[in-house]
Amino acid sequence: MIVEELDILDWTLISLLGVLFLAQVWFYARYLCAPARRMRQERKKVQRADEQKVSDLPPVSVILCAHNESYNLSQYLQALLTQDYPQYEVIVVDDGSEDETRAVLDSYMVHDERLHMTFVPYGARVGSTKKLALTLGAKAAQYDYLLLTDADCVPESNHWIREMVKGFGKVPSDQVPSTKDIVLGFGAYFEEKGHINRLVRYDTLFNGLHYLGAALCGHPYMGVGRNLAYRKSLFFETGGFTKLMTNIAGDDDLFVNHVATKENTAVVLSRDSYTWSIAKKTLKEWWQQKRRHLSVSPSYKPETKARLAIEPMTRGLFYLTVIAVIVLYWPVFGTVPMLPFLVAAGLFLARWIMQAVILNVSAHRMGLKGFNMFSILWFDIVLPLVSAWMLIVPKRRMKW
Repeated sequence: MIVEELDILDWTLISLLGVLFLAQVWFYARYLCAPARRMRQERKKVQRADEQKVSDLPPVSVILCAHNESYNLSQYLQALLTQDYPQYEVIVVDDGSEDETRAVLDSYMVHDERLHMTFVPYGARVGSTKKLALTLGAKAAQYDYLLLTDADCVPESNHWIREMVKGFGKVPSDQVPSTKDIVLGFGAYFEEKGHINRLVRYDTLFNGLHYLGAALCGHPYMGVGRNLAYRKSLFFETGGFTKLMTNIAGDDDLFVNHVATKENTAVVLSRDSYTWSIAKKTLKEWWQQKRRHLSVSPSYKPETKARLAIEPMTRGLFYLTVIAVIVLYWPVFGTVPMLPFLVAAGLFLARWIMQAVILNVSAHRMGLKGFNMFSILWFDIVLPLVSAWMLIVPKRRMKW
């Protein structure tokens, strides 16, 4: 019998594979499936036409920073100024632009009094001028509800503000506070041709499902500045970026990591709540962006770092164990037990199929294009190695 031929090493490897496989199944089922489950639940609800009355919608301040963004502002600013929302303002913070940013803003402000501009003082000596820019934008905001995006982002529709505000809960009066203080949204990238674009979109989808799913499961740990909302009162009560100024990045994910809780954070997943951006075109540009984002991860809360380490660690050990078992037990005329080899091959295939189904079903429900199985396998192996390299290898000082 095949089972009788197994020794302690065989059983140890089989057991290790089983534990690592179950850890991966738990991660995908609990976190990455959570957004798709929520979207399915929401679509089953009957939407009433009077679900949100105008009187229930609080005034909102949309804030974005601009550093040499004259082209993007000329392309996308109009989408922010034509939102179907009763009362809001748009504040653009000029962060030391040397192009025609101010001229573009002046041309829009002539025709729309809801658009305002402020700027970072020339020669400001701070570690992160973007954090200073956002702080100045928050101080200039008239309203308590702040909705953040970037100059190179465009909302999915003119209902973007309305959809993101839903996450706060209804606010019928100043005496009745909203139920949430932070709302996490999704920032997608336009689909274009090329391997780099597929890499960026896959990385964005995986990370998006992870942080949104974690928040839905009661463990919010990050957000993205392309689509993020929080209350001005929360920002200043918690000290804003005071404790984060030594980090070049982290104006979005690090701030959320420090102040978000299960009770004060909501997630919005409707398609109209998305923002869209153009992905980096070259490997060098993406590499710099990825490294900047990863640079703040050592400053996450200890419990966040421990939780985030589980998935890539079990993923890497799973791949290494599968490779070791296949090499050690490759069938050669029946001279070695077949069971470890069959278990390794079977679990590898089962995880691959599970991963492809969950990611593509989630992408479909979010209105995004999916990925073929070979792309998923390639990115699944390469991206953790890239992240590990970026975290370990010394790097030059980064700029905003």
